[in-house]
Amino acid sequence: MTPFASLADLPQQLHEPAVRDLAWVLLSPPMLSHTPWPQRHPLSASHWRRSPGALADWLRRLDHDSSTLTAWLEQSSVRRLGLYYERLWQFALQAAPGIELLAANLPIRQNGHTLGELDLLLRDDEGEHHLELAVKLYLGPENGDGEQPAQWLGPGSHDRLDIKLDHLSQHQLPLSARGEARAALAALDLAEAQAALWLGGYLFYPWPQHCRPPQGANPQHLKGRWLHHRDWLRFLEQHHEGPWQPLPRPAWLAPARVETEELWSQQRLQAWFAELTPQANAQLLVRLQADSQGAWHEVERVFLVNDQWPAQTE
Repeated sequence: MTPFASLADLPQQLHEPAVRDLAWVLLSPPMLSHTPWPQRHPLSASHWRRSPGALADWLRRLDHDSSTLTAWLEQSSVRRLGLYYERLWQFALQAAPGIELLAANLPIRQNGHTLGELDLLLRDDEGEHHLELAVKLYLGPENGDGEQPAQWLGPGSHDRLDIKLDHLSQHQLPLSARGEARAALAALDLAEAQAALWLGGYLFYPWPQHCRPPQGANPQHLKGRWLHHRDWLRFLEQHHEGPWQPLPRPAWLAPARVETEELWSQQRLQAWFAELTPQANAQLLVRLQADSQGAWHEVERVFLVNDQWPAQTE
């Protein structure tokens, strides 16, 4: 499902957080293997696909000097995770050999009203493409088999997998073929573009219960667990190997890497949890394990949700 399976371990070898996120964006598997519309990796016709080592070398150079990536990201003040994900893709596609990025976030308007935006328009050896990007973190049902996409909710409980897929297939992806898009495409010397999506992210399974993956899930999808605030201490008693600590929302993409001086003590974690109100928004925590160089790497991630979840939204 990803053209760069041989590079799957590369993000863990990098140091700079934004470069690690960039590597994760490009190399991580999609959430689903069966989708309502075609799914296409944006770099599937890049020259990097024929030479994955060149992509790895580019990422390692960025890890040594990330100033161009930092400057690119600083051009946008928006810190939403989905927009950060899109910005990372845009940066890579501008650098990718064999890819011509024609437009990003192209608005389609009718009589002064914006109907929507096309995430990406690009040209490669396989033609001209309209791609919609999304990164999502969905939590499976505590009571239910999990097979229906409607049972998978975002950590704020107002986002659902089925709703996202419907919006992609009924609104976002058909937009480039609508008559209202014709003038915007013509301005880019495009008559039409093949529409496809790419959906990255993680699926989180309930603890101590379990559920099945949603229909269409990629067998290699990234996963974690979730539990209620009231169950955290019991969970910790059973999963005490290695330290745990929370991740801020901007760090939710790539598996965490924490230097020893940034590692939380058990006392700090206990104090953090004691100050966390039962009604708090969802918190993402990771369990860490040391490598031979003394850095600590994520080996497990867990969402901690309030005791009313999913009834109470953010």
